[in-house]
Amino acid sequence: MPNNFYDTAMDILIDKLIELSFAEDIGDGDHTTLSCIPADAMGKQRLIIKEEGIIAGVEMARRIFHHFDPEMKMEVYINDGAHVKPGDVAFVVEGRVQSLLQTERLMLNVMQRMSGIATITHEYVKLLEGTKCRVLDTRKTTPGMRIMEKDAVRIGGGCNHRIGLFDMILIKDNHVDFAGGIPQAVARAQEYCKAKGKDLKIEVEVRNFDELNQVLALDGVHRVMLDNFSTENTRKAVEMVAGRLEVESSGGITFDTIRSYAECGVDFVSVGALTHSVKSLDMSFKAC
Repeated sequence: MPNNFYDTAMDILIDKLIELSFAEDIGDGDHTTLSCIPADAMGKQRLIIKEEGIIAGVEMARRIFHHFDPEMKMEVYINDGAHVKPGDVAFVVEGRVQSLLQTERLMLNVMQRMSGIATITHEYVKLLEGTKCRVLDTRKTTPGMRIMEKDAVRIGGGCNHRIGLFDMILIKDNHVDFAGGIPQAVARAQEYCKAKGKDLKIEVEVRNFDELNQVLALDGVHRVMLDNFSTENTRKAVEMVAGRLEVESSGGITFDTIRSYAECGVDFVSVGALTHSVKSLDMSFKAC
């Protein structure tokens, strides 16, 4: 059960997404299933893995089934975060056949995408082994699916950046330009937090060493984001920061370059590709 306001808000968002997804898919009825399958027919289906990777979304699948039909029973054999291979059976679901058929596609869509995200995240995490650096996700997510996608990043071993615009202050280039400079933007952010009673960490994106020096001259900044810095300049920036702030690298960092940035000594590398261009993990839901 949710234990605070934040968890309750996320819970509500997930319920709304599930409701919207069923409305989108079923509309005024799954007429194929309703016409072919008797209402009292009972059956079982199993989730079969067809591609190697990291499974994610098992608990979300349970939630989808229960939301549609609380009488559906799910027996789980493989939990979120486990390494899977073709032929593995993750779980078996028993219940009304009509319910099985009407929940099948939404469950698969969610699980395949979440597992694809967890799998690629795991690959990035492996590249960082032996360094202190952690891989972060971004807000480059599928509209409406952010909570699920960020949960998949966590399941794959990555770290979540801010969930949205509400749980952290991230002053980026456009904020700086519209505010008239980094000192002005940070000062206004601090004044805002004080006035609103908010305890939010402040991160500032910098584009060059001049902006980095401006951040280092200020109090109250928690993290600096190095935007599109080369590895050479990243190493120099880390030396300038000298542990006073957390350092995040961002901007065009790929699977091939992430290790070189990590070895510069940054604390985090953010990678939009974890969520914005992921291949789903292949799986199927078959009668048994």
